Amino acid sequence: MVSIITVNYNGLADTCELIESFRIHETYPYEFIVVDNGSFLPEGKEIQRRYPKVKVVQNTNTGFAGGNNAGLKVAEGKFLFFINNDTLIHKPILAILTHRLEVEEKNGGVSPMLKYTYAPDTIQYAGYTAFSPITLRNKMLGEHEKDNNQYANPQETASLHGAAMMVRRDVLQQVGPMTEVYFLFYEEFDWSVRIQRAGYKVWYEPAAVVYHKESMTAKKGTPLREFYLSRARLLFARRNISGIDKYLSCLYICFIATPKKAILYLLHGKLSLTMATLRGTFNGLISQKQ
Repeated sequence: MVSIITVNYNGLADTCELIESFRIHETYPYEFIVVDNGSFLPEGKEIQRRYPKVKVVQNTNTGFAGGNNAGLKVAEGKFLFFINNDTLIHKPILAILTHRLEVEEKNGGVSPMLKYTYAPDTIQYAGYTAFSPITLRNKMLGEHEKDNNQYANPQETASLHGAAMMVRRDVLQQVGPMTEVYFLFYEEFDWSVRIQRAGYKVWYEPAAVVYHKESMTAKKGTPLREFYLSRARLLFARRNISGIDKYLSCLYICFIATPKKAILYLLHGKLSLTMATLRGTFNGLISQKQ
């Protein structure tokens, strides 16, 4: 069985649409777990009323990883599938993803192809390239490309995608759950690194497709998003880069990347984004990394 875990934060309509898409299309055995992560209204109770078979976990807002980890406490499946509530499926996907994890013992995690809900012929994710060691630049393969079967082959990837990722329970028990130090962003990158360091592979599987509405919680171009992105990038460097490269990366982020971004925002009259970038970087520098 697969335990599907999704986090709801003031997203009742999206969450119900996700549940319905699995109810209509999915044939593989699964249980559905919704973690209500401190919504303003009693959305968890409403989800439970509409879908009595769904497990609803009431949680304070502990961020992306914290919400998913709260769902783990009641999950019973051999496979754990973490999926954003602003996603949909149009065909069954669970058998394809579980097969990828079972076909080889060292396959520890898998993400499906992601496409945009508003443009279902356009790819969002077809795998990630590895981070560069100092600048921490990486690339999401296929982003904004029309799907012409150019990413039709499953392959190992540097990172899973947090919008939809499945792991085996035995791998999770060995590696541990996602760390909660980030609150938002970079959790899946950090987790992918830990899974790979434990000797497992992470995969991109194009035969399974999930349609993504994009982030509804931390919208692009907002101080909230800039703060947590800036904070997470520095935390990731501190946690996952070793030796002299760690110090070089932190210096690059603090004295080149962050000032450049802050100045660009300032030149465009976006003082709130400038301040969020600076505050996030500083917070990432002084926060506990464990």
